[in-house]
Amino acid sequence: MTDNVPALTPADPPEVRISEIIRRLRIAHPDAHCELVHEDPWQLLVATILSAQCTDERVNKVTPVLFARFPTPKAMADADRAEIEAIIRSTGFYRNKARFIHEAAQRIAYDYDGDIPPDMQHLLALPGVARKTANVVLGVGFNIADGIVVDTHVKRIAKRLGLTQHSDPKKVERDLMALVPRPDWIDLSHLMIFHGRRVCKARKPACAACPLNDLCPAALA
Repeated sequence: MTDNVPALTPADPPEVRISEIIRRLRIAHPDAHCELVHEDPWQLLVATILSAQCTDERVNKVTPVLFARFPTPKAMADADRAEIEAIIRSTGFYRNKARFIHEAAQRIAYDYDGDIPPDMQHLLALPGVARKTANVVLGVGFNIADGIVVDTHVKRIAKRLGLTQHSDPKKVERDLMALVPRPDWIDLSHLMIFHGRRVCKARKPACAACPLNDLCPAALA
C-alpha cells in the first residue's frame, strides 16, 4: 500500500481484496505445496484418491508400500483387489478406495496405454475421480490450470473471507475461478490449505495472528 491508496477493508468487494489476499498468503506460506508424495501423475492420482477423509501424512506412509508392490497402472490393474485393500486399509473407506484405484488402473492401462490423460473430461470419466481429484492431477501433475482445488480448507477460508457465499464445492470453485486470475489458480489452493492447517483452523481460527485479519469479514464477527 502507498500513502495515497486507500486502505482495504473487509467491506470491500472480493474483486478489490483478492490480489492483496493472495500476496499476503504467498508471504505467509512461501513453502505451500502439494504434500502428497509422488513421482508421476499416476502416483498422484492414486494418492489423491486415498486422501479422501484421510491425512496426507497417513497416505504418504501407505503409498510407498503400494507402489513397491504395484509400480505401474498395468500392475495395479492386474492385482488382486483384496491385496490392494490390505495395503491401504489404514486410510479408511478402503474397500471403496481399492475399487476406485483398481478400476481406474484398468481404464488407464487398457484404454490409455498406461498414461494419465491430461484432460479434465477424460479424468472425470475415471472411477473415483471428481473435480477435486482431477484438479489436483492437472495442476500438480501437469501444471495445467483447468480449475481450482476445493477441499474443506479452501471452502472454509473462501467463505470466511467473503469470496463466496456457497458451501457446495462446485459453486465455491466457480466463484473463485471468476475472481482469481488464472495464473494463480494452482497456487491458491496450496496457499489456502496451508493457511487452513496453520492459522484459519475450523474450530479455533487464530484471527489475532492472521495476516488477513484486516481483510476478513469473519475476523470482525
